[in-house]
Amino acid sequence: MFYSLSPLAHSPNRPMQLANLFSLPKSPHLVLFPRALKPSPSSSSSTAAPSLGDSPESRAAHRLGLSQTLQTETLELLEWGSLCKQLSAFTSTSMGFSTAQSASIPFGRSQEESQNLLDQTAAAVEAVAVMGSPPFDFSAIEDVSRIVDAAASGELLTIKELCALRRTLMAARALSEKLKELASSEDCKERYLPLLELLQKCDFQVELEQKIGFCIDCDLSIILDRASDDLEIIRSERKRNMQNLEALLKEVSSQIFRAGGIDSPLVTKRRSRMCVGIRASHRNLLPGSVVLDVSSSGATYFVEPREMVELNNMEVRLSSAEKAEEIAILSLLTSEIAKSKIAIEYLLDKILEVDLAFARAAHALWMNGVCPTFSEISKDIDSCSTDDSIFLDIDKIQHPLLLESSLRSLSDISASNGEDAVWSSGETDLTTRSSSDSRIDFPVPVDIKIGYGTRVVVISGPNTGGKTASMKTLGLASLMSKAGMFLPAKNHPKLPWFNLVLADIGDHQSLEQNLSTFSGHISRICNILDVTSEESLVLMDEIGGGTDPSEGLALSASILQYLKDRVKLAVVTTHYADLSRLKEKDYRFENAAMEFSLETLRPTYQILWGSSGDSNALNIAKTIGFDQNVIENAQKWMEKLVPEQQQKRKGLLYQSLMEERDRLESQAKRAASLHSKVIELYYEIQDEAEDLDRRETALMVKETLQVQQEVKNAKSQMETVLQEFENQLRTASPDQFNSLIKKSESAISSILQVHCPSEARETDTNSYTPEVGEQVHLKGLGDKLATVVEAPADDETVLVQYGKINVRLKKSDVRAIPSRNKKATASSTPQLKQQLQQSREFQSPSGNSKEGEVSYGPVVQTSKNTVDLRGMRVEEASFYLDMEISTRESGSVLFVIHGMGTGAVKDRALEMLRNHPRVVNYEQESSMNYGCTIAYIN
Repeated sequence: MFYSLSPLAHSPNRPMQLANLFSLPKSPHLVLFPRALKPSPSSSSSTAAPSLGDSPESRAAHRLGLSQTLQTETLELLEWGSLCKQLSAFTSTSMGFSTAQSASIPFGRSQEESQNLLDQTAAAVEAVAVMGSPPFDFSAIEDVSRIVDAAASGELLTIKELCALRRTLMAARALSEKLKELASSEDCKERYLPLLELLQKCDFQVELEQKIGFCIDCDLSIILDRASDDLEIIRSERKRNMQNLEALLKEVSSQIFRAGGIDSPLVTKRRSRMCVGIRASHRNLLPGSVVLDVSSSGATYFVEPREMVELNNMEVRLSSAEKAEEIAILSLLTSEIAKSKIAIEYLLDKILEVDLAFARAAHALWMNGVCPTFSEISKDIDSCSTDDSIFLDIDKIQHPLLLESSLRSLSDISASNGEDAVWSSGETDLTTRSSSDSRIDFPVPVDIKIGYGTRVVVISGPNTGGKTASMKTLGLASLMSKAGMFLPAKNHPKLPWFNLVLADIGDHQSLEQNLSTFSGHISRICNILDVTSEESLVLMDEIGGGTDPSEGLALSASILQYLKDRVKLAVVTTHYADLSRLKEKDYRFENAAMEFSLETLRPTYQILWGSSGDSNALNIAKTIGFDQNVIENAQKWMEKLVPEQQQKRKGLLYQSLMEERDRLESQAKRAASLHSKVIELYYEIQDEAEDLDRRETALMVKETLQVQQEVKNAKSQMETVLQEFENQLRTASPDQFNSLIKKSESAISSILQVHCPSEARETDTNSYTPEVGEQVHLKGLGDKLATVVEAPADDETVLVQYGKINVRLKKSDVRAIPSRNKKATASSTPQLKQQLQQSREFQSPSGNSKEGEVSYGPVVQTSKNTVDLRGMRVEEASFYLDMEISTRESGSVLFVIHGMGTGAVKDRALEMLRNHPRVVNYEQESSMNYGCTIAYIN
């Protein structure tokens, strides 16, 4: 049966929901509004103001809508959408990609939320550094929001959709487990806590996932028999009925074939009923049959025999019942999903946040970004008047969109040279060209430094000097920090948090709304002044332009005076020199100028904070190629228009700037010279250290060879003594045994005395006194070799030379070079002493030799009286040992080496020695002879 579901409200797509979630304001100042709220051209910044009779609620709603419109337009002016598309390349899920592509990336609604986003990015960067990129697998996570919405609206989900939901739930749970595993150690838990908190309260719907897995085989995309008892019974009955039907049809078809009614037996299905094929001329072979279909030629009939009708009817009924039961199962699972709609949507939102966090981390590593920090501004402006500290401090920041083209070009160059790109390493500055390149870096990094107490910054300077680009960079940096993104800057950028970023950049001329360039600017500025607050950032380009200079200057000054009391920060660009004089009357104003090189007549794109700049219009016109006569005539007009004092002030200002630049260049040269000397000394010390390492290695190799040669000589001499001893032992009588042993002991002692220095010759390290010119080991430098320059003084110190460096150390910090001969023979001495000790032992099986008993020779192991069973199987060892015992002479001694191992060979050898008739007695292994048993042969 089919379970109908009550329809629920259809929700929008998930990325937009997340954007709305982050965009809902806590205060009348909205942070970000989705593109769905973007106003139409007819409802731009000229939104009609409410009438005087409107209620406070309607005025607040109007102000809120106006702030939404201005914020959306500001994001377009600052090209926030392009930056979001840049970020979309680093997302791992379709939800993250669509969110970034639609510029719906969430902003923090407060400084705390923005800081939390930055913490998530920092934790993701740590995870990438530990696990590599990408650290987690998001491939199985799909955007199943449409499936959940369909289930909630009463639509029946398909097997494919249910399996997609199950895969997403499983992948989400696996992602959570991976994060917990990454933060399993106590020291890492706090580091990855911002990411763990995202999935901490999520319901992964394990029961729902198990239900789907129990009912559906997602590999084959079929509903399993175990999904319900009725389905299992129906399928069993249908299978049995089909077997009977097919058996009867095959028998009938064979009879038709034997009667010549068909070329070959044919059983097929027509109209959902099983039937057989028969020639039209032989239809009389099946009287009472039903014709279901005819071939295209009319020669073959597809008929259902009369006796098969009831079985076919049963097949149709069972098939319908099976489909109905499958629909019932799908309906039941669909209803379960509809009940879990809120939990699943919340889980998708959190997975999206995790994906965006890792996308921000990958983006930060790609552009060598650094994490910004938020600074606080005292609301008591007067308390900041004497404070020279900086509340907005960003070093060497680059415009992220301009930086992208630079990174791509370097990537292409690296690829053509066969080099690997290092976007994610963070070790190479990819934003600058070689110092040998005479061209300027692109994009040019700028410094933005604004002190406490400043509310309005006036930037002046030439056209094409970088004023607008620098202002846009500041606006993007504010938005990026709010969204939890790292900045393409150096050191530790610091900036305040802004609830609104409002910009007036570009030409707002509109024929549709009957607005000129000036009218468009003023209309937009009016709206900006209406919605700004003490937490806002206002950016204005070419304020007061497009009208009479005098009136434009007066209006601009009045606007800036208004802004200084109502915003956290306003940055404006202008060509009005008089606006730079506002600083002289109010400390809340600050000036900045774009630097212009009078030598090259080109802008340097650097900001000179605290200075005011000229437009340099004539110089720029000259570089463009204006006629010289035009330039000269304009210069004469300038001399008539500009007062003499103004010319003098500009000259003094220029002279002051040049002196400051010369001073800074001199300091830079001194710093470069010192840096060069330090680097030179560093490489010199490094070369000396490498040379010492090479000499030490060569010396160790030489001494090792000498030691090996001495050991080889000692072993050769001892083997000669033992060989002579064995040869003489064969022909010697028992009375000569003691003399032979003493002779061998004397020879071996002589060899040991030559190769093993006595203890008296060893150096006492405690009383060691180095001599001038002697080489010693330095304990504090890993036993590096050094040379003694001066003899030890009264204060127990000694002066040594390491490479080209002389250093005075305590006498206890130097160590004499030990003799290598002791090491050479130390390893062989125990073995030789053991062999000598064994050669002393003369004993019979019973301990004493008596008359009438067999006399055994000395128990001395040689190659001829030894059998080695190690490495053999038990059967092979038994055969080999039995053969050795059988071939031994009477009164001989046999050394059986069976080793330790698993003990199987040893146990078998002892059993044979215990039961063999020729073995009188045997001695098991001792502390001096592990793995060997001595047998006495009768």
